Amino acid sequence: MTRALLIAGTHSGVGKTTVAMGIMAAFTKRVNKVKPYKVGPDYIDPTHHSVICGQPSHNLDTYMMGVDGVQDTFNRTSQGADISVVEGVMGLYDGMDSTEIASSAHVAKSLGLPVLLVLNVHGMSRSAAALAQGYINYDSDVNVAGIILNKVGSPRHAQMIKDVIQDVPIVGTLPRNKDLTVPSRHLGLHMASEQEHDIEGLAQFIEENVDMDNITEIAESAPETNHGENIQEVPEPDVTIGVAMDSAFCFYYQDMFDMFRHYGAEIKFFSPLNGEVPDVDGMYFGGGYPELNLAELEKSNTTSKLADLASDGLPLYGECGGLLYLSKSYENDDGKYMMANVFPTEVRLTKRLQALGYTKAKANGGYLNSIIKGHEFHYSVTECDKDCRLIYEMIRGKGIQDGWDGVMEHSSLASYMHAHPLTFPVKSFVDECRRYNRS
Repeated sequence: MTRALLIAGTHSGVGKTTVAMGIMAAFTKRVNKVKPYKVGPDYIDPTHHSVICGQPSHNLDTYMMGVDGVQDTFNRTSQGADISVVEGVMGLYDGMDSTEIASSAHVAKSLGLPVLLVLNVHGMSRSAAALAQGYINYDSDVNVAGIILNKVGSPRHAQMIKDVIQDVPIVGTLPRNKDLTVPSRHLGLHMASEQEHDIEGLAQFIEENVDMDNITEIAESAPETNHGENIQEVPEPDVTIGVAMDSAFCFYYQDMFDMFRHYGAEIKFFSPLNGEVPDVDGMYFGGGYPELNLAELEKSNTTSKLADLASDGLPLYGECGGLLYLSKSYENDDGKYMMANVFPTEVRLTKRLQALGYTKAKANGGYLNSIIKGHEFHYSVTECDKDCRLIYEMIRGKGIQDGWDGVMEHSSLASYMHAHPLTFPVKSFVDECRRYNRS
């Protein structure tokens, strides 16, 4: 039996993430395997999901992955799960521009998932019914199967709202709880590794205030999933890719790791902050928080070795924070810090957001010749030397400068764009690492 549901909110800030984490925690006490997912390009929420569920959390995004990609990823990765829980993004119907694409609703429709809608009812009584009715009736193809009231003031307050919402069952009424929030910073919430998770407390809070048996029944209304066509054999690895993983580099899609392995690569995690230089055939530097670790990165043994490795032909791939680290320097209010000097670029941190949104680019250079989709989100500007080679022509998004992104030097590539692996030519990068291995 397939059990799956999507937890959405009326808008950002209603407590959707806390509710989703709590329901995941509660289910881990009831079943063996809870499989988590996150709608959209978010890197941070999935780290919390993974800690709670003990399972990697996959992103589901109908813009970057397409409907087929979302369905394939869900079908493949939900195999063997007792229940799959998808956390939505923003408000239920909020998608790219004014469309439904990349919205929680679009993912729910693509997978046929029932939706639990979280309403923040602080300072609201009868109006909650009008709000709920709008979300229930806006798109008849979206199955809003249950409602969770958040920030309820009292039992009487909860009953007032229950009396006026009749069409969809209210499966939970959550009182205010300041202890169950996740702190945030300029790029979003804190990573899961930066705080202790009271999984027992989360589960208990949900069990006391939510009808988990009712939610289980709602999850059982999800359509059966055909896993047989999505089983993928992982070949014996013949190439090794080092993945930077520490508090400076921590933004990755689980699908990227899956696809590295699918194309015959073994992954070896290492820490630039600790000065590690693994013996590998290529390296991948994801986004994260290099700006919070500039002094340590400047002194790192890793930083001092990368330029020579790149000039020797070792393929390096960096995204956003990885781009900034692989540049010549990174300047903030405290001064200028010397970075890896792989690319003829210099970075300056800004107080103002420079780019945010989905991206699309035509890549043409080196081992790339494709259309790539992704996302950009950064508070920095990157200035290029005259001999800088940019190979991503931006169709959508800002990039590094003048409508271009993707700086390339030798066999190394970096961009502001966080590319999703369903459009990024992962096989080409792995093959480039394999050529280095055999040279």
